[in-house]
Amino acid sequence: MAQLNDDCFAFGNALKPATEALSHIETTVKPITEIEYVPLSMATARVLAKPVISEINVPPHDNAAVDGYAVYFEDLNPSKETRLKLSGESSAGHPYYDTMNHGTTIQVFTGAALIQNEQGEVADTIFMQEDCRLEGDEVIFPPGINRGANKRKTGEDIKVGDKILSPGVRLRPQDIGIAAAAGLTKLPVFKKLRVAIFSTGDEIYDPGKTLPKGAIYDSNRYTIYHLLENLGCIPTDLGIIKDNEEVLRDAFHSAIQTNDVILTSGGMSTGREDHVKSVVEALGKIHFWRLAIRPGRPIAIGQISQVPFVGLPGNPVAVLVTFLLFARPLLLRLGGCNETKPNKYPVKVSFDYKKKKGRREWMRVKLAINNSNELNLVKYRRDGAGILSSTVFADGLMEIEEDITDLKVGDLASFIPFNEILR
Repeated sequence: MAQLNDDCFAFGNALKPATEALSHIETTVKPITEIEYVPLSMATARVLAKPVISEINVPPHDNAAVDGYAVYFEDLNPSKETRLKLSGESSAGHPYYDTMNHGTTIQVFTGAALIQNEQGEVADTIFMQEDCRLEGDEVIFPPGINRGANKRKTGEDIKVGDKILSPGVRLRPQDIGIAAAAGLTKLPVFKKLRVAIFSTGDEIYDPGKTLPKGAIYDSNRYTIYHLLENLGCIPTDLGIIKDNEEVLRDAFHSAIQTNDVILTSGGMSTGREDHVKSVVEALGKIHFWRLAIRPGRPIAIGQISQVPFVGLPGNPVAVLVTFLLFARPLLLRLGGCNETKPNKYPVKVSFDYKKKKGRREWMRVKLAINNSNELNLVKYRRDGAGILSSTVFADGLMEIEEDITDLKVGDLASFIPFNEILR
């Protein structure tokens, strides 16, 4: 199992701004997984591990971009109609192999290959079918066409030796398509991260069980499990671990044997029964613990032996927000991905809001069109790190930076869409 170097996170222990923590993740975290080759059919959303260089031209030959007639431009009269004898046809997959002599034309269909004649010449201009007239075995062409019209050239899209894909990208359907166009059948990718997850707390139970007084159902583990799957990780659910140092120690020791990363929820605060931080410190290192953020200040990143550890808060909204904004870029980096920063879009807000200076906040918001037909952000009717229904309501997160203390209706704020960071 690939493991993390001891000095991968040099974060220190002080309360940190969000930007500083993210900058450390961006600049210091390196891939920890090995490389494997997978068929194109299994490559979507995988992280490319090596550059991909094309060994062929795409298209591999000159071909027709339209249905029509191929001619040599020199055969055309620039000032009046030209008559040329029709000598054959060429369609996609069925080229015209006879010699196309000057003074003749062939009918072509979209994608048809244009083959060289005995002198090494290739028809260089194609008329659209609707611009021509057919009389007997002759085709009549109007004047005025440009040389090279409606013809695709060899290597017009990709040339031999072109780098068509760069390492560190998460492969999209169009990336798979260009690899297929270059004739490839498999791609080098980083192996998927194996991530062990568990929740902590004596008050949480799995759904389906009868709740005693004072207990709640564990939603965090299910949220995290599917967030990990969306990122292309392989999650291992270790269930609910009770608030007991010895039990937690055993759980961590077991998890590091077969996983690349350990991710927990709960037990990261300073309460008497919050033991996760102290156990991790006893077994390994905490590189940073608290951030100047809301929600989710008690988030920790560290390692046990050489296995990275992420400790998320216990409140459900804080779990989602801190996973998306901190655990996600960390996991993507560990898995070989280069681009981890979310896109942020300026959108007007539809409400007033005040906050403390020096803290970065994220609110759950929905996109809406106001009476002036402008896009704006609408917040949920209730705030709070435990209001999970706000995340179902929302289309994304509104980010409020540290130096902003007051937002008014109509002000611009940064919007981070869920559909870009839930994958």
